[in-house]
Amino acid sequence: MKIAFLSRYQNIMDRGAETFVFEISERLSNNHEVKVFSGSDADSLSKVLSFKPQVVIPINGRMQSLKISVGRLLGGCKMLITGHSGRGWDDILNILVKPDVFVALTDDLTKWAKKYAWGSRVVKIPNGIDLEKFTPFGEAIKISLPKPIILSVGALVWYKHHERVIEAVSRLNKGSVLIIGEGPLKEDLQKKGEKLLPDRFKISSYSYEEMPKVYRSCDLFTLPSWDREAFGIVYLEAMASGLGIVAPDDSDRSEIIGEAGILTDVSNPQKYAQAIDKALNMNWGEKALNQAKKFSWEKIAKQYEEAFEGLL
Repeated sequence: MKIAFLSRYQNIMDRGAETFVFEISERLSNNHEVKVFSGSDADSLSKVLSFKPQVVIPINGRMQSLKISVGRLLGGCKMLITGHSGRGWDDILNILVKPDVFVALTDDLTKWAKKYAWGSRVVKIPNGIDLEKFTPFGEAIKISLPKPIILSVGALVWYKHHERVIEAVSRLNKGSVLIIGEGPLKEDLQKKGEKLLPDRFKISSYSYEEMPKVYRSCDLFTLPSWDREAFGIVYLEAMASGLGIVAPDDSDRSEIIGEAGILTDVSNPQKYAQAIDKALNMNWGEKALNQAKKFSWEKIAKQYEEAFEGLL
């Protein structure tokens, strides 16, 4: 089978969508001919159709999806769209272009997508984790922050709400915050961290290949992003590394994290701080690893292959 991924920012950004493309395309290529179109090639219908794919997976939203809708008429390919945008207009519009299959990442997102999916098949396939790459065992790095270190990973944009981590930990008399990411709010977050957590705060950036060492160097993971977060591969990376999680109390995070963490009202600094304090005093290793094992990329790749076979 010939499968094309259209990922404009592949090898440029390290977000969940690019991680998904990297990991799933690598595994699918064991049994199929897979090509990842990046940069301007990801938006060139002629280049994509010249590959003569049977299945096309556009990653970057509406214009790509519309182009491939035209491509289905010209090249006879099928289109599969993954719901990485979560609840909201981006994925509503992705559904309304009528992909042959729309992949929702959680149970609740599956129910939500089916409300708009007239003429499209909706299947649930979660994101995954490389259990050989992300593991508690292996090399760590030296982080010049007082222990315990609370790690948050994600783009430095408003809806990730990294500022809530800073505010919560500032209410504790222990712990440092390490934020990994890049984005427009870097300067604002730096100022807030230096003010509320002097000598207990740092923003850094690491490549995807370096991230296993980062997780192994920290003591707890948290990401207090908005409830439209479609999934959060970073939660899986942290659990596979043996870290407990503190996360927003919503149905999607509950499904992903299970018994491997504490869900709380992250918009309430006091409740958030109490959850972090409680989590730091618990041993999460076994629970975290067991939960992460449910999401191996090998299992996820097989589910995608089943979805492709259903299309063809």
